[in-house]
Amino acid sequence: MDFTLKKYRELLVALQSAGYAFHTLEEYCDGKCTEEKYIVLRHDVDLKAQNSVCTAEIEHQLGIRASYYFRVVPESNQPNKIKRIAELGHEIGYHYEDMTICEGDTDRAIAHFEQQLRHFRTFYPVRTICMHGAPRSSYDGKDLWKKYDYRTYGIVGEPYFDVDFSQMFYLTDTGRMWDGFHVSVRDKIPVYQDEWTRQGLTYHTTDDIVEAVKNSTLPARIMITTHPQRWTDRKMAWFKELLLQSAKNIVKRMIVRKQR
Repeated sequence: MDFTLKKYRELLVALQSAGYAFHTLEEYCDGKCTEEKYIVLRHDVDLKAQNSVCTAEIEHQLGIRASYYFRVVPESNQPNKIKRIAELGHEIGYHYEDMTICEGDTDRAIAHFEQQLRHFRTFYPVRTICMHGAPRSSYDGKDLWKKYDYRTYGIVGEPYFDVDFSQMFYLTDTGRMWDGFHVSVRDKIPVYQDEWTRQGLTYHTTDDIVEAVKNSTLPARIMITTHPQRWTDRKMAWFKELLLQSAKNIVKRMIVRKQR
């Protein structure tokens, strides 16, 4: 079965065994990714914060640090869970969606951003942020930075602006698959995705990635993004997530078609 915690651990162990170092986004932005092969490991905590504690504990056991981005919604913004993940040595960041919450009003949105940033900085000295895709929203969270500059707030990185994807491959489990870019509304890198596809760098399952690692065909520098709510060993929760995501993918495909 894919998208289990057992399978997630298997992926991490395979990458470590192949010589990949792991870094947070904060470390990447600080120029600390100097190895020949490395992973920038990012988690978007959209829902089910407890699942993120589980992935964080697995990573801690393996000596891996990752970046965890939390939304303001109650399903994500759970102080005890955030505190636990920070205690395990991981980076905490703000998974912002202020433009959606404030219905496109940039002045209200920046005030909301400032308030939430202060909140998350009570757990960790937040220096990186990451947009929440919000596929059903008509507002793109990144548009906030057309008027304001996040660096004013001590932020050193936002992956959609500050990662050089000409030098780094991108893998995300959006849509509960590793080739879900065709159903993703915003969590994708359109400038480079076509080239990666032409090169054969597409993987559907976690086993596909593990096989590429073993065959030494995976790129040397990768940002991996997961949504921990998808990863569980509990069978009922696993099947529920499968059914829910399958339904969501139908809606997302319709949205993507309308955008074309």
